[in-house]
Amino acid sequence: MQKKLPIDYTIVFILGCLFVISLLAIYSGSGQYAFDDPTYFIKRQLVFIVLGFIVMMVVAMFDFELLEKWTWLFYIAGLGLLALVEVIGIERNGSQRWIDLKVTEIQPSEFMKIFLVLHIAMILSKIGKYRLDFKESLFVFMKIMVYMTIPLYLIWRQPDLGTTLMILFSVAALLLISSLSLKLLGILTGIGLTGMGTLVYLFMYRRDILDEFVAPHQMARIYGWLDPETYSRGFGYQLQQALLGIGSGQLSGSGYREGYQVQSGHIPEAHTDFIFAVIGEEFGFIGTSILVVLFFLLIYRIITIALQANSLFGMYICVGVISLLTFQVFQNIGMTIGLMPITGLALPFVSYGGSALLTNMMAIGLVTSVHLRTKSYMFGNDEDE
Repeated sequence: MQKKLPIDYTIVFILGCLFVISLLAIYSGSGQYAFDDPTYFIKRQLVFIVLGFIVMMVVAMFDFELLEKWTWLFYIAGLGLLALVEVIGIERNGSQRWIDLKVTEIQPSEFMKIFLVLHIAMILSKIGKYRLDFKESLFVFMKIMVYMTIPLYLIWRQPDLGTTLMILFSVAALLLISSLSLKLLGILTGIGLTGMGTLVYLFMYRRDILDEFVAPHQMARIYGWLDPETYSRGFGYQLQQALLGIGSGQLSGSGYREGYQVQSGHIPEAHTDFIFAVIGEEFGFIGTSILVVLFFLLIYRIITIALQANSLFGMYICVGVISLLTFQVFQNIGMTIGLMPITGLALPFVSYGGSALLTNMMAIGLVTSVHLRTKSYMFGNDEDE
């Protein structure tokens, strides 16, 4: 009997479509950076895509429930990589986030987000599916906070606000669907909303206090986000140029490699952080709509797998992956069209880059592992204990 490949064909088809869009957009948007070889970036991205599929299948081959015993090892490895960034990390654009391996560069924070989600998924799965009381829930929450605080501090120091917010969003999503006390979850939600309201108040009326805790370049990015026209020569430049490009694309776009904003080099990092602007200008509303629908279908497929999973650990893994991808998609597209401040997060599976692509494919591999080992039972689920 021929052994089936450890893949989900629906997910692979969606990823294939995203990768085609990615290669087209990278080739068009990287011209200003590829001086000698115009295919330099897409050739490297093809290598990352092939490696990504290999990583996905290797991860999918492992029984995800066996990983439950090893999550602390991955967590420690992630902390070690983050500590290495402090010592030998290379700096670029004011941030020290990468380790140079000579052949390529890796961004440890990308790997840490997966390792931390795995570890917290393990902790939450151990407490079972029945609702805990407030005291027990508080103990579990404090335990999770200890595990989360150390990597968040190291990532914040780089500084990497985007990944910090992504991890916070993912942990919040995992806590909300867990069996922790509703009273505790209500208190945490109230604290979160109060914190957001306080930040808005300080920004509107007491910026002097906010300036003591927020770096000047981060405040400048906020100003550039809220008023890109006034700060068009500074931190508002990227957003303004991206909006001009997307707006000029209209319904069907300016045509492939015909977008003025992209081809003239007015949109910085067009093949990485601002790749959505390339698609918007050259393929228009139709092109961007197809891209958004593909992301919706991918996330919907993972939601389906999560609902069908008969393992709490597997379900938490899927929810963690859903939250990571959802935040990245919303933040990247949002910052390109002015809904969110610019943080430097890549568009999953589309932006140029190795670390982000490999970790996202690793996440898809985990979801595939859950799917392949989910069994259907005539009289219900086997994990009712």
